[in-house]
Amino acid sequence: MSALSGVRRVWTVLKPPPSTPDGTMSLYDHLRELRYRVIVSAVAIVITSSLSAFFYRPILNVVMWPWDAALGQLKAWNPEVATQVVNRDVSGPFMLALKVSLVAGVLAACPIWLYQLWKFIVPALLENEKRYARNFLSSSIPLFLFGCAVGYMVLPEGISVMLQFTPQGLGIINQLDLNSFLGLELLLTLLFGVSFLLPVILVMLNLAGVLTGQQLRKARIVAIFGCFVFGAIATPSTDPFSMTALALPMAIMYVVAEFICRRHDAAKEKKLAAQGGVLVTLD
Repeated sequence: MSALSGVRRVWTVLKPPPSTPDGTMSLYDHLRELRYRVIVSAVAIVITSSLSAFFYRPILNVVMWPWDAALGQLKAWNPEVATQVVNRDVSGPFMLALKVSLVAGVLAACPIWLYQLWKFIVPALLENEKRYARNFLSSSIPLFLFGCAVGYMVLPEGISVMLQFTPQGLGIINQLDLNSFLGLELLLTLLFGVSFLLPVILVMLNLAGVLTGQQLRKARIVAIFGCFVFGAIATPSTDPFSMTALALPMAIMYVVAEFICRRHDAAKEKKLAAQGGVLVTLD
């Protein structure tokens, strides 16, 4: 009974505050809500990462595919290129297994932590707007996974472009540190995945009344330029191919999100006009 009472006390402390019909919450309740969502997401990632550890070897083969593909492209350009895969330090193999399992766990748990992100935003939405948010939640999961897939597929090209600068005939050997490579792959893959959530985030903000389609239209040129600047800064491989592969889809999705938001605002304005109301924008 004491253990059960302890669990109940912990749940009482950690459970999120009840939502209100109008979606208003105090700052303290927002922090409680954030703490709960982060804990649930972290527990889900720990569980999926632990399960992924049982499939470490096949997952590692998937992780190493970008390097193998880049090496094939590099040898086609320069058959005499010398490369070597290394795993430094005594703890290197353990850290590699830990990181590989974590990468797989984050991807496998994306439905859970994306749902927790949505639940954190939901209190800011009115009851009649939550049904729209559910629709966009269902689109955020495939968009995130698709973005991760794009980042995974462009990585070999980025590696090949960077290694082509190796001088020929000087006996230089390119060494691949497995842990550094995995960090690069994780960063690039998750960066693409999160970037592909841009339209969902913009539309969610539009539903919450924070952004209007007109505001997105006015900021279109600056936003598209910002996408390419972000792509140039954020891509860790620093090659133009990866930058374009990240920035161009973001720019296209921004325009798509703008179109959706403007259609939603027009429908909302038409509905208010039919009811004799007035739509107030934040332009």
